[in-house]
Amino acid sequence: MSKKNKDKIGVVYSTDPNFNYQFNEDNDQETIAPEKQLLYVSIDRKQRAGKSVTLVEGFIGKVEDLELLGKQLKNKCGCGGSVKDGVILIQGELKDKIFDLLVQMKYKVKKKG
Repeated sequence: MSKKNKDKIGVVYSTDPNFNYQFNEDNDQETIAPEKQLLYVSIDRKQRAGKSVTLVEGFIGKVEDLELLGKQLKNKCGCGGSVKDGVILIQGELKDKIFDLLVQMKYKVKKKG
């Protein structure tokens, strides 16, 4: 299978002679300055076997920049975590500490929940 056909998602075959498939292009948004971002910090326990994680949501920008922010937060908190679906997950209940760190980094931050 060619590279061109691997990018077609959801279309198996079309009988329309004028059909032109629109490929999914990676439209990375430009990362907005921290002063203009509004991030939400919350704690989540659902579907995690009773363990708590701190979520940071609302980041607008490139995935690489989000992963870099996640790495910085994990290093400063001294704990593990990950970045999935545009959300930073930090292990543990660190809502206040992460809130303070993001404010120091010049982000606009609100606590949720």
